[in-house]
Formats: sequence, structure tokens, C-alpha cells
Amino acid sequence: MRCPFCAHDDSQVKDSRPTEDSTSIRRRRQCSSCGARFTTFERVQLREVTVVKSGDRRQPFERSKLEQSISLACRKRDVPQERIDQLVSGIQRQVETAGEPEIPSKRIGEMVMDGLRGLDSVAYIRFASVYRDFSEARDFEEFASTVQEAAANERG
Repeated sequence: MRCPFCAHDDSQVKDSRPTEDSTSIRRRRQCSSCGARFTTFERVQLREVTVVKSGDRRQPFERSKLEQSISLACRKRDVPQERIDQLVSGIQRQVETAGEPEIPSKRIGEMVMDGLRGLDSVAYIRFASVYRDFSEARDFEEFASTVQEAAANERG
């Protein structure tokens, strides 16, 4: 593993343990050249999946992009990082176990919307505003009112 401080190619694993949700292994490493310590995470990847974006563009599925977009929607909200990690892991698992080598980006967006709906209503509306390309304040108002109605119906 390349050292992020000096770019040396050799490091030693000093400690390994599973993460709290047991979806990855956290490894503490030490560079054999400069002695710096750093952390890496190892995750299971079941298969390579290609995301089909608008305009028929294709690119490999990247967990980090998914995590970044969900974290951005949850920014400054009282959503524990553990819950975000669980949502990201769940979506990644769905994508990789679907059995298809390609998945439309719209399907991933719907998975995120479904997950955020139950996680935090503000994060859900934030993500929806980008995903559904809200262009006017009225779009926010209409969507927010449907979210409020659904929440009221769930409460009874």
C-alpha cells in the first residue's frame, strides 16, 4: 500500500479490525520508509458494475461517489455517520447483487431517494432537488408538501 505522505510503496499492517457495521476491515498501517501511520479500509466487492448515465455514457460504479452525494444531502443534519455508511453499504450491496453488469444511474438515484426518505426528510428533499432538477422555488414547495403529507399519513 502506497504511503500517502511520502509515496513509498511499502507499508506494514499494525492493527486490523472490522468496522462497527462489519462491512469492511479497518487497517492501521505504518510506512517502512518515513514511519508515518495511516488508516485504510478494505471492502468486499462482489462484481464490477457499470453505471449507465444520461446520454448513454458509462463509467464504473464508485462507492465513494455514492457516499459523497448522500453525505452532502445529510450535511449539517443530525444523521450519524454510521447510518450514512449503512445506507451506502445497503445500496452498494443491491447494485452488486442485482446480477446485471450495468445499472442505470436513475435506478441508483431511486435507491438513494428510498433510503433518504426513511433517514431524514430534509436530506431527502435536498437530494431530490438535485436528482429531479428542481428549477423554481415552487418545485421545492410542491415536493416538500408531498413529503409532509406522507409523514402525516404515517403518523396516523
